[in-house]
Amino acid sequence: MSTEILSASQIKSAIAELDGWTENSEGALAKSFKFKDFSQSFAFMTRVALLAEKANHHPDWSNSYNRVEIALVNHEKGGITQKDVDLAKAIDAL
Repeated sequence: MSTEILSASQIKSAIAELDGWTENSEGALAKSFKFKDFSQSFAFMTRVALLAEKANHHPDWSNSYNRVEIALVNHEKGGITQKDVDLAKAIDAL
């Protein structure tokens, strides 16, 4: 899994293959998830945490009741990498 920064065209192509992800103003892959209630949103976050730990790549995220906001970026590299795209795909597969 490459940790090199993706080019603008690579990011655009990756986003086209992802469901509902965008590049936010901070240059991260971002998506908002909405659930029935807090319990469902927290269960989702738990599953994402397990994926992230396995990938050794941890999201920036927040939770407010039934909403989970996720942003994926490689802070060390300073941009979006294939690792971010792969984690976004794994999150969507949940």
